[in-house]
Amino acid sequence: MGAACADELSRAGLRVAIFEPGVVGGGATAAGMGHLAVMDDSDAQFALTSYSQRLWRSLAPELPQEAEYLPCGSLWIAADGEEMREVRRKHDYYEARGIHTEILDGRQLAEAEPHLRPGMAGGLLMPADAVCYPPCVATWLVDRVVAAGGSLIRESLAVIEPGQPLVIANGTAAADLIPGLPLAPRKGHLAITDRYPGFVRHQLIELGYLKSAHSVTSDSIAFNVQPRRTGQVLIGSSRQYGVTDGAVETKMLGAMLRRAIEYMPGLGELNVIRTWTGFRAATPDHLPLIGRAPGFENVWLATGHEGLGISTSLATARLIADDILGRPSEIPREPYLPSRTFGAS
Repeated sequence: MGAACADELSRAGLRVAIFEPGVVGGGATAAGMGHLAVMDDSDAQFALTSYSQRLWRSLAPELPQEAEYLPCGSLWIAADGEEMREVRRKHDYYEARGIHTEILDGRQLAEAEPHLRPGMAGGLLMPADAVCYPPCVATWLVDRVVAAGGSLIRESLAVIEPGQPLVIANGTAAADLIPGLPLAPRKGHLAITDRYPGFVRHQLIELGYLKSAHSVTSDSIAFNVQPRRTGQVLIGSSRQYGVTDGAVETKMLGAMLRRAIEYMPGLGELNVIRTWTGFRAATPDHLPLIGRAPGFENVWLATGHEGLGISTSLATARLIADDILGRPSEIPREPYLPSRTFGAS
């Protein structure tokens, strides 16, 4: 998020200094899956994710090979008739807003992803979705800023001239700088396999993932796997609320892997070579904090994106730059303003 904001402001002609005490892209960025998706949990979420996806498609030809940009599309998996009704609802929602989707029946789904368990009801294909390797994209963006005359300062705190804009884009740690922000860490586990080219062809997500993503009071898991350009398979996902210990938890990891194998039995034969955790910065209404920080004249926030930080980074950066530079924005900024009133949903 910080790298995207720095790059957007640099390309707009501002001289940018990036304060990063650690490895660029080494925090939540390194822990994420890198899914570049359009989502429909709310109209505001759709607006931000669809806008950002357009920006990602424009950026894709410039990305280096190590960014592993892969336009594989997403498949939302319906296990039964009830979930197929949700597939049709999502299809109608997206099509009405200009996003092409395809409804697959059980046979078509099996042809698209042969390693799914037999008997699935069908799915929704979103061909425009993609994946990338976020740490390398972040490094490339920062390198582009430095090449344009910007600075990378290996400090955690910024000392700036009065009146100079400051963008805070450090996830849940933003609450350490501005106490009282409605941010909470949501822990997630991930696992990655050795190289098995072609085993998974699309980003695969069970429709039950939506219930998992919306739970804010209990631990949850859902089937979510992703192909990597390397041939590896990235396996998720889990969510834990109120946990701050970053250690891999055998019970949670085991439950997540069992769920994945339930949907894709052949995963049980693959060799997992690494597991890790990360923390998503979540807000009560599931929308990020994008805009001026309440009570501050020249401080902007770009945080609280929960599991969509990579997906929405480019749109967030554009909205931040629009606000700082006094430009009109392509989408309304109001739903994401940090000054809004929050209510759990």
